[in-house]
Amino acid sequence: MKQLLRPLFFLCVSASLQAQAPASDLDFWLGEWNLRWQETDSTEATGTNRITRELSGQVVGEHFHVLTGQSAGFEGKSWSVYDTRSQSWKQTWVDNQSGYLDFAGGKEGDTFVFQRQFLEKNGKVVQQKMVFRDIRSDAFTWDWMRSDDEGRTWVLKWQIFYSRK
Repeated sequence: MKQLLRPLFFLCVSASLQAQAPASDLDFWLGEWNLRWQETDSTEATGTNRITRELSGQVVGEHFHVLTGQSAGFEGKSWSVYDTRSQSWKQTWVDNQSGYLDFAGGKEGDTFVFQRQFLEKNGKVVQQKMVFRDIRSDAFTWDWMRSDDEGRTWVLKWQIFYSRK
């Protein structure tokens, strides 16, 4: 009897974990977006971002392009997946300037947050986070922030306004 129940138990646990996985947490981000932000010299820069579901719908793919401004020509891609073991979203970012970043995160109230921590060359611990906020069906705000004091205070480094194409 034990041998018959064991596969059934694992099937139920697996189904339960899948049901609990917040597969739709990033659905607000899916689609084609126009982007705008203010440069350090107060001029406006623009870009686009195309967000898709990939690999049988299990991965959220990002395709980011800067069109105008100081970083025109900059391109980046990210892949985000929900990790059931850690019960958090994981994101890997790569770009055309040899950038590589890794994040973990998830929903926090009405926002979605990805965070990471790393050591600078001088040994200083730095935290970074991306905050998706003021989320509506046709727009949201994305904030890139940095903390040099273990997250006690955060400095806004880049703010992008998304509007759906």
